[in-house]
Amino acid sequence: MRVFLRSVFLSLVTCMVMMPAYASVDLSTTTEQDDAFLELREAARKPDPALVNSLAGELAGYPVPSYVEYYRLRTRIETATEAEILGFIERYRNSAIADRLRNDWLLVLARRGHWATFDREYPLFQLKDDFQLKCYELVSAANRGENVAARARILLDVPRRNNEGCFTLVSVLSKNGQFTSDDTWFQVRTAAEGSPARFVGRLGGIAGAQPTEMSKALEMPAATLSRGPGQSRASREAFILALGQTAKKNHKKAAEALKKAKGNLSQKEQAAAWAQIALPVSLLLSPDALGFWKKAEGAPLSGHAQAWRARMALRALDWKALDKWIDEMPQHLKNDETWVYWKGRAQQQFGNTEKARRLYASIAGQMNFYGQLALEELGGKITAPRAAAPVTEREVAAMAGNPGFLLSLKFFSLNLRFEAIREWNWQLRGMTDRQLLAAAEFARRNGHLDRMINTSDRTKEEFLFSQRFPMPFKDNMKEATQKLALDVNWIYGLIRQESRFIMDARSSAGASGLMQLMPATAKIVARQIGFTEYSPKEINSLETNILLGTTYMRMMMDTFSQSEPLASAAYNAGPGRPRAWRQRLTRAVEGAIFAETIPFSETRDYVKKVMSNAVYYAAYTEGRPQSLKARMGRVAPP
Repeated sequence: MRVFLRSVFLSLVTCMVMMPAYASVDLSTTTEQDDAFLELREAARKPDPALVNSLAGELAGYPVPSYVEYYRLRTRIETATEAEILGFIERYRNSAIADRLRNDWLLVLARRGHWATFDREYPLFQLKDDFQLKCYELVSAANRGENVAARARILLDVPRRNNEGCFTLVSVLSKNGQFTSDDTWFQVRTAAEGSPARFVGRLGGIAGAQPTEMSKALEMPAATLSRGPGQSRASREAFILALGQTAKKNHKKAAEALKKAKGNLSQKEQAAAWAQIALPVSLLLSPDALGFWKKAEGAPLSGHAQAWRARMALRALDWKALDKWIDEMPQHLKNDETWVYWKGRAQQQFGNTEKARRLYASIAGQMNFYGQLALEELGGKITAPRAAAPVTEREVAAMAGNPGFLLSLKFFSLNLRFEAIREWNWQLRGMTDRQLLAAAEFARRNGHLDRMINTSDRTKEEFLFSQRFPMPFKDNMKEATQKLALDVNWIYGLIRQESRFIMDARSSAGASGLMQLMPATAKIVARQIGFTEYSPKEINSLETNILLGTTYMRMMMDTFSQSEPLASAAYNAGPGRPRAWRQRLTRAVEGAIFAETIPFSETRDYVKKVMSNAVYYAAYTEGRPQSLKARMGRVAPP
């Protein structure tokens, strides 16, 4: 594979050096050098300092010295001097890898409590995409005497895992009095929505509980419930957590336990307990969830919980509750296009047409699922915008001479996608629409359609749908979709979301190829259509991947009453889950309501994007207005 990638890269370089714009950039290497560089990267990730030093020495002449130095320095980041760190950052200033090292160093500084240096360096960190550092920034500000409680509540209002920076933030604010006891216990309950039990236990320790008390409530909820709420705040909070954990498997049992114990809980604690039960029951799409949320009135809720409270009102078509609960969301969530649209729909139900239209108009210009739906509510239809002027050779040449883009291509040739994408995206910062379109065209010419789409998607006023919604392999796709009576626009919309047209794409779950087929699925489909010569090694073959992928989509359409939203959900999550989600409906609902109430965040986002893509593809290819609402249709119980 490396020999093949090496030959591809050499052919790229051969083509590039024929143009004057590339003359100053020489990234040519030998296969041996590239192999050593890849080995160096792996040694740094382990880490293996001795091997890193040895390999770095062998790569003294490698044309990407910044990464060789980074791997060497990153391996000993805990012992490196400030002069070494700043020297590297200065040598490679305004580069992605220098910013990455500053990120690494800031984490070390924060863990050591070197806040003066942290405060000096953090404003220079350009990407600011490390959530843990955002927590440490507030820790430092609190240590300087600033009141950061309000900012911390907003920052911490996200599903999170075991995050040391945020644990430190809660600890500091609890100790200095900026967080009340209620604040701290709210953080414990919020962490229980998605963090490991041990982390929840540590947060409980900050609030005054025994470190194991909270984790046991999550790991052995039956034992905690059998003991009852107890007298202390910690024991009552453990009881509340155990109720939520029990509700995941048996919400009726959890509700009964709460009713029996309510005499030992304050009104505020009862409301928090009902909320703790309501959230997992919502994720099960049980009709009982809405009643639980109404019993939880007044309880402090995370943004995640507030969104699910609203979704259950939406699923039940309880417009009054939906309208009220959207109003109670924090501003950043209320401003999300999802809730702007559904707030508009609620107002429309109440006859407040002008207010509804103002809400729709505020998002109708957005090129996304809810922007499209809002446009339709205003009487419009989805069309492809007027195409921008094609990029010129001069504009593309400017991109072709960009050393960062060439470094990105180098990394792509070595199958280092993470580094390649980081380097590519770094160059896009601050680009004008024309520059973005030119960079997208440069990506297309080099065979990276995913970078073309991602880059072109960033434009604000000039649009080229030929870049945003490409249609490669038209002959193969036309033949496959016509035989199976599938809408080619929907198929392209799904592939755009699945793989961005990366032929050898492979997901963390093991899905492969253009249509991201799971090996087991491919085998089943091949057997059903009598493809006796199929073998797993063919899964990335263009013809085989399209044949099996489109056939599976046909199977999903037939399974789910010709509903594209349901079939899309099945393609992403497997047919069993959408079948269960559909069975839990008590009435027919709009396709958009079904999509918004999908319990899996990945699948929920996936279905909305696939359907939005399909409408844009149809508008672009057919040259006439389209309706997303019509394509979404209605979803009814089986």
